[in-house]
Amino acid sequence: MDFLTFKSFISTEVLILFYYLGAIILPVSIWSVIIWLIEKYKFVDAAYIKGKEVLWRSLNRKQKIKLIALFICCFFFMELFWRMFFEFLIAYMQIRDALLQTQLTI
Repeated sequence: MDFLTFKSFISTEVLILFYYLGAIILPVSIWSVIIWLIEKYKFVDAAYIKGKEVLWRSLNRKQKIKLIALFICCFFFMELFWRMFFEFLIAYMQIRDALLQTQLTI
């Protein structure tokens, strides 16, 4: 009952589980949805192909490498942000637990 009334919080183990689900499953799911959209809707496929052709023709080799590096960096920063967010949540839970234990002993 305490869980349903928010008097007790989700445990740290559940947060760690959600971290891994989001860090692994979320990027794979987004990639799968994009592939599904491209296969299902012809206008998305046509726009993707045309956009890719125009972009790759307009960039030289150095710019292409920089663009790929930018996307890789964005992915890693997204993963880093996700990790830091869950570290903050876990630290918050630990601080709350420590304060409750201190309050109970007083």
